[in-house]
Amino acid sequence: MVNELEIGVTAPLGVFDPFNQLALFPEKFERRRAVERKHGRIAMVAVVGMLVHNAGIEIPGYLSPSLGVKFSDIPDGFAGLFSIPTLGLLQILLAIGFMEGGVWNASNYSGDYGTGYLGKTLEGEELKTKLDLELNQGRAAMMGIFGAMIQEGIQGQTLAEHIASGGKILIPGII
Repeated sequence: MVNELEIGVTAPLGVFDPFNQLALFPEKFERRRAVERKHGRIAMVAVVGMLVHNAGIEIPGYLSPSLGVKFSDIPDGFAGLFSIPTLGLLQILLAIGFMEGGVWNASNYSGDYGTGYLGKTLEGEELKTKLDLELNQGRAAMMGIFGAMIQEGIQGQTLAEHIASGGKILIPGII
């Protein structure tokens, strides 16, 4: 068993609790950690999806054969959300609700949904290291997808459009 108070506690921040929530509401910590882990996983998938779609890699075929909408017809970014037929959005929301409510229930605070780690069972320091990586990469992905959404909202360009028009991506310490 790994102590959740030690997971994700890495230099330089240590325990990052700017609003003192651990002291004010210690009984809510497990739930908040589970939500952080789940949001991190979703954000990691979102970043990969954004990068793949911005690279022009799309599923061949029709999103809605009855309406004649191909996957390639859906634009990148926020505009894509409004290009999906209404019943398609409803199907997506129902699938998310089913996964959230039934398959990956939020009351499972362990974050272990029975999928394992590439078929391996981890314990001790190795488990802590992998959980640290997952939380910290999830945090980075949450900031990354949030930043991409803000950038698109401000400039009106997706990441690919921004780069194609000569825009720069600032990476602290590199550029």
